[in-house]
Amino acid sequence: MARPLRTLSFAVSLLAAASAATGEVVKLTVEQRQPFANAKQPYEKLTGRFYGELDPKLPQNAVITDIELAPRNARGMVEYSADFAILKPVDMSKTTGVLVYSVPNRGNANIETGGYWADFRAAGHVLVASGWQADLGGAGAGLRSAAVVQTEGTPRQQDRFTLTVPVARNHDGSSITGPAMARFFDAPMGATTQRIIRGRVTGTAAPASFDTTKATLTRQTSEDGARVPIAASAWAFADCTQTPFPGKPDPDNLCLKDGFDPASLYELTYIAKDPPVHGIGFAATRDLIAFLRHAGTDNPLSASVRYAIAQGTSQSGNYLRSFLNLGFNQDERKRKVFDGMNPNIAARQLAMNIRFAAPSGAADMFEPGSEGVLWWEDHIDTARGRQAGSLLTRCRASDTCPKIVETFGSAEFYSLRVSPNLVGTRADKDIPLPANVRRYYSPGTRHGGGGGGFAHDLAVDPCCMLAPNPNPSNETNRALMKALVEWVVSDVAPPPSRYPTLAKGDLVPPGHASTGFPVIPGQPLPDGVFVPLYDYDFGPAFKYADVSGVMARQPPIVRQVLPQLVPKVDADGNELAGIRSVLLEVPLGTYTGWNPIARGFFKGQIQALGGGYIPFAKTKAQRLASGDPRLSLEERYGTHEAYVAKVKEAAKRQVAERVLLQEDAERFVEQADKSSVLR
Repeated sequence: MARPLRTLSFAVSLLAAASAATGEVVKLTVEQRQPFANAKQPYEKLTGRFYGELDPKLPQNAVITDIELAPRNARGMVEYSADFAILKPVDMSKTTGVLVYSVPNRGNANIETGGYWADFRAAGHVLVASGWQADLGGAGAGLRSAAVVQTEGTPRQQDRFTLTVPVARNHDGSSITGPAMARFFDAPMGATTQRIIRGRVTGTAAPASFDTTKATLTRQTSEDGARVPIAASAWAFADCTQTPFPGKPDPDNLCLKDGFDPASLYELTYIAKDPPVHGIGFAATRDLIAFLRHAGTDNPLSASVRYAIAQGTSQSGNYLRSFLNLGFNQDERKRKVFDGMNPNIAARQLAMNIRFAAPSGAADMFEPGSEGVLWWEDHIDTARGRQAGSLLTRCRASDTCPKIVETFGSAEFYSLRVSPNLVGTRADKDIPLPANVRRYYSPGTRHGGGGGGFAHDLAVDPCCMLAPNPNPSNETNRALMKALVEWVVSDVAPPPSRYPTLAKGDLVPPGHASTGFPVIPGQPLPDGVFVPLYDYDFGPAFKYADVSGVMARQPPIVRQVLPQLVPKVDADGNELAGIRSVLLEVPLGTYTGWNPIARGFFKGQIQALGGGYIPFAKTKAQRLASGDPRLSLEERYGTHEAYVAKVKEAAKRQVAERVLLQEDAERFVEQADKSSVLR
């Protein structure tokens, strides 16, 4: 973090007359200003907290689950507050008028990192991040803390962005209660205590009672094995790391008297109480951007913003999909919030606008997220018996839809169930894209892409059966983000969409026989290395299209397993459709969006979000000796110089197609030239 220039605290407020009727941001406090090094012009970093009010009766807010049960102030408004950070030119007359909003991932943002974020700063854009999760700690927690955990490819940051929201209560003031559950597996040998929040998929609130007879803990020796109940006297809501069983009572921990078996799966179902109104997080982003775009002299950006673009990766991309689906791209005064969006490696909706939601959750078993509309164009979900709809239904009705660049890769098919987004829940028909959406697929990538480079031999990932997949997607996304800004600001059309379709024969059922994946001696096959798409029944109070409401059944009933498709591969096992990276155009091996787990309870199943790499043999003799059906490096390229020439040719072609920037192309050629390929 840059050295503080000075610390100050001042509040900028909307006039009470302007805010009382509609809510919105009522105060924004800049707590610290710091100089920020930037390549082209001086920048500064503003951090602080903003405070908002929501009218629960307003249609734009009524979609928030439990907002009608949240406490209200004297004006009848529901209050919240959140952290924010702004990177901006010191001289705001030199800004481009473009605001780029980074949706934090588990509280971590990336506006200070390289790649396209450095490009945005060099261009003179304003960068903003703010809190939207209420399950990360108290007000302001982390903005002054360096203890941050890296998650899902999100770059490590000093800042952690939090949100504070009210707890919903019954009209008589009593606590709201409801079912919640957590799952535990691969516990360390001898462990007696496990964090409930580590595995909790449907509740972030405390148990309503520490009485274990009012909860259920079961043990399974396989995912589909029988659930064996554990006696209520054998466990406790407690921490036993320092105190023997029954330990120190603790709502966030579970203590098992005889310890956890690393070879078993445990499921806890219990009654939770006092649900935070997590859906307010969507309104917090909406209201901050509306304030920064439209407020007058009280605005730290001086009302200089003409265009706003949002970028979210993984969980944050899911957030953007739900933000649109729930209608939050229209502010309280019916104006468009974001003009452009990039949901990156995001396959589902975010399970946040739910009573006892877990905004930090992932796509685990029994967790919602894929129940709602997953597609950009109207589509009838006949497999689940739901009406026609799309992620754009509400913004179309209010004429507030943004231009969208959607980017994702292979791991999203194998780990995150992206198939229905393209072909529906029957997997039998391509769903077309509307004119305001472009879709770009990075084949053969792990979640978020690999680190790149042209190393041939890589060590096996300690977790898994294959080496980690180095195939990158960052450079492709960098070019596409540049194209998104040009599309929004200058209406310059981005490159045509490139992704697998049924019409072109690119999508097939998973498995080596159907995809064409080669049988390579000593290497695993993709058979069964796939996350199923379950059709869950969470009960009648759950609003499936919106992934909102109340889940009355825990665990949910599994109605059916829905079909999914994956991309076809060539004779090397590399996927065909989409924007192949330069490394994949001139491959050194097979690059997969799957990697089987090597040990533990889920041995042989897919590593969540991972990907694998199987190098080619170096020579024909080595290939024949091992029985590898794939051509060796020697047979493919002949010499090192010939390999570098092919890299140069692929890079030049991608620059012409506007899916690679010239400086990245030059860097790739230089890396290939310095590599040891065929040397």
